[in-house]
Order: sequence, then structure tokens, then C-alpha cells
Amino acid sequence: MIRYKYLNDTKMTTISTKQQTIIGIFLEKGGIQSSDVYEEVTKLGEKTSLVTVKRMLSEMASEGILEVSGSGRSTGYHISPKGRVFAEINSKEYISAEPDKRFGLSRYNFDLLSSIPEEIFTDEELKRLKNATIEYEKRITDLPAAIQKKEMERLIIELSWKSSRIEGNTYTLLDTEKLILENKEAPGHSKKEAQMILNHKDAFNYIHKNSAQFKTLTRKNLEELHAILVKDLSVGLGLRKKPVGVTGSKYLPLDNIHQITEAVENLSATVTRITTPYAKALVALLGISYIQPFEDGNKRTSRLMANALLLSHSLAPLSYRSVDENEYREAVLVFYELNSLVPMKKIFINQYEFATQNYAVK
Repeated sequence: MIRYKYLNDTKMTTISTKQQTIIGIFLEKGGIQSSDVYEEVTKLGEKTSLVTVKRMLSEMASEGILEVSGSGRSTGYHISPKGRVFAEINSKEYISAEPDKRFGLSRYNFDLLSSIPEEIFTDEELKRLKNATIEYEKRITDLPAAIQKKEMERLIIELSWKSSRIEGNTYTLLDTEKLILENKEAPGHSKKEAQMILNHKDAFNYIHKNSAQFKTLTRKNLEELHAILVKDLSVGLGLRKKPVGVTGSKYLPLDNIHQITEAVENLSATVTRITTPYAKALVALLGISYIQPFEDGNKRTSRLMANALLLSHSLAPLSYRSVDENEYREAVLVFYELNSLVPMKKIFINQYEFATQNYAVK
């Protein structure tokens, strides 16, 4: 059983295994009536009654996980944005289907970002993150200047390598180290690959030096960060004015500047409203990728913005060094199409714990 505390609610919202089963049915089937839910639950081998299913649907509606339409015999239910956010999804299994055969959303969900609660981590997850932070603070205490410099270099190299690799860059970790420390480009690679990596280095140095400017996400600091990450890569600056597509997904991001501007403002308000810096970072990581506010470099910007938010609150930045690239991409696509942040949340927690155990960046 998973507990989520919504700080703007008066009680704990509990999502049980059975409720997750029902959420899965609504994600796949859309809006249906209680008798249809009962039929689907029975097909899955669950032993229950129609009365029990009706009671569960009523409870899930009162908790905001489901929304109700109609009345009496015409009463129907569909999953709410809040229900989507915490849906347990097997990313690999879901993404294994061809894009047009998947049951996810193809359009931007205008209600999604504003529906994200003020806290998205369970008490147990927050305990893990806070304990990792305590250990991290011990690691960075009284570090000699020479060691601080080395630790910073190592983090920048590994972040620049892995973040670029997620985007298809073919530089090895050793090649990345030579490029960043000795300014030596690897033979057989394009200038753009080298520039992408060097831009990561500059972007991290910028957010580290100016961490006070990143207590929250704003349109201004978002565009500034993006400009550093796409320098000399023939990418237009500022919010995009043209449509973009997502490879391997039927999800279509917003396609006009007015809605994109509104979405960025909504994301900024959401990140500001959210309680803990861990949750701010995770929502920024997913929200920027979801909006796709720029013509290119969105996911790179999302990863650096997440780190900017962590650094501004004296927390450990992520290198993503140990993340499985396919697992990362699958988690992003699940957020695009199903709006569930659960797969990426698991990656975030693991990568934060990894960072606190392997780096010491002050």
C-alpha cells in the first residue's frame, strides 16, 4: 500500500494495490461505468463484487483520483489528472508497444501541472532523500580547496557525458574527460558532439555560480539556461514558434507560442507552490520535457534546471551517471503519454542517493 500526503488536503490519500489496478483500467479504457470496471477487474482474476467495486469507485472519486460524470444508472467515471500522476506503470512493458498501438494521450493535458500536489514523495521516500542529504553534508564539510576543484571537475565530466549520451551523443567518458580538461576533441566525432558536451560544462558552472537565482523556475532563468546549452548548435533561442514532434511517441506538444508561454508560466507557478526542493527538481525535470518549450535542447535544459534547483537549496546535483538510458527515455515517454511521474520518481531517488554517495560538490 502506498501513502501520499496531499498538503492541501485534510487527510492522507491512500492508493492501494486494488485501486492501482482500477487506475490501470481507466488509463487503458478511458471513461467507463462501474459495471464495466467490475467486468474488467474480474477478467484480471480479482475476486470481488459489483457492490465492492462501486464503493471503491466512490471512495476514489471522493479522494480526487477519479472524476464523476452523469448520475444514477448513467453515472460514469474517468481518471483525474491527480490519479494519473501517481499511477504505477511498468514503463518497459508500456513502451514496448508501437506508438500508435499504445493507449496513452496524444495531446497536451492542460490540467496536469496545476493538479500536481504540493508534495509528491511519500514519507518513506522523503526519509530516504533526507537521510542521503545528511550523509552528503558530512562529505562536503571541511573539504580542502584542491579536493573541491577535483570533485567539481569529476561531476561536470560525468554529467556532461551522460546527459549528452541520453541525447544520442557518441563520445565516451574518457573522450569527454579529455575534451573538458584538455580541450582535445575526439577523432571521428562531429564538432556538434563536442560543442554539446562543452555547453553542459558551461551550463553547470553557470548554475553553480549563480545558484541564488534558481530558488524556483522562471521563464527568464529557463531561457538563459537553454541559451547556454544550445550555444553554437544552430538552435533558435527563446520559446519556439513552430510545432515539434517527439520521436517514438504519438504525443504532440503544444504548437503555438501563446499556449507555450502559458504552460511555462503554469510550470513556474507549480514549482514555486511545491513544498520540498526534491519535488521542485523532479517536477521541473518532467515539466520542461513535457512542454517542450524550445525547438531543441529541452531535455538537456530540464536536467540542468533540476540541478539548478537542487544546488540553490544546498542539495546534491545529479550526474545521471548510473542511469540506464533506455529506462530514462521510457520514463519520460510515460509522463508524456500517461502523465505518471512514478517511473521517473524512482529514477530520481536512485540517482540522488548515488550522487550523495559519489560526489562532494559545495
